[in-house]
Amino acid sequence: MNKNSFLTSSKEINEITNSSKQSKTITDIFSWGILAIAVIALAFSPVFTKLSEIEISPTATIFNRLWIATIIMGVWQLIQTPTDFPALNLKEFKFEYKQQGLLILASISATASSVLWAISFTQTSIASSTVLRSLTPLFISLGAWLILKQQFNRQFIIGMTLAIIGGMVIGWDDLHLSTEYLVGDSIAIASAALHGANILTVGYLRDRNCTVSRVLFWRCGFGALIVLPVVWFTDVQLFPITLQGWLMVIALAFVCQTFGQGLLVYSLKKFSSSFVGIVTLLKPIFTAFLAWIIFRETVSLTSGGALLLILLGIYLAKSSSD
Repeated sequence: MNKNSFLTSSKEINEITNSSKQSKTITDIFSWGILAIAVIALAFSPVFTKLSEIEISPTATIFNRLWIATIIMGVWQLIQTPTDFPALNLKEFKFEYKQQGLLILASISATASSVLWAISFTQTSIASSTVLRSLTPLFISLGAWLILKQQFNRQFIIGMTLAIIGGMVIGWDDLHLSTEYLVGDSIAIASAALHGANILTVGYLRDRNCTVSRVLFWRCGFGALIVLPVVWFTDVQLFPITLQGWLMVIALAFVCQTFGQGLLVYSLKKFSSSFVGIVTLLKPIFTAFLAWIIFRETVSLTSGGALLLILLGIYLAKSSSD
């Protein structure tokens, strides 16, 4: 090979390498953007829920959120479903059977988590419940280690710890951890554990190419069936009675359950369940900002410190795997 040919080949290799790096950068930015939008969309959930609960109970709000989202995802699935259905062989049938079992598990854990969190507000302070809910990434990582045999390096563990501390700082000023609130605090911890189980299960499904629409359809449809008996026997008012009430539950179903959760489920294909759990700790920060704008609620300086801790934790956790 002559010198010119060698230089040409080196130039082509460099161009291919640079192009590959640029493509990876664009993909990373897109993935980060999707996850950030998901967190912002989900941050609206407490706001819409608070406005919905003017007319109906927390469990009725969850029920309406789920059944409306089921219709949205059902229509979307019909649009996506091909007209012909090829026959499944035995191996594919077994995989389908296992996948459906995991989808049911994800639905049960997510729905139970939402219901328990709503109940915890009646048994303990909102601040205490928020603090204990911040333990979700710990349960995700513990489950990933025990069940999926995932290993985490020291930097990731430090990052996760800082992010969890940041999440707990948000409600620390009004924290009430005592025997008087023991039941409510225990319910909040159970809610965090179930929320972690849901994210871990969905992440496992996404790693095995289960589609976003399928995950959401099962999660919402099965969840609505679980909540219906509870609402039916405990609530007098099942549906909203005013236009504003309907707009709130529709907003919950579309913005939070379908759009926000959909993007979060999509992100579980790009990021690990443990990392996504850490990033979702930013939700209370965005919620506090929205509450400041909509309800004129005050935002304390501790929220700024919490934001810095969470961002530092996210940076350490992400860079540990790069």
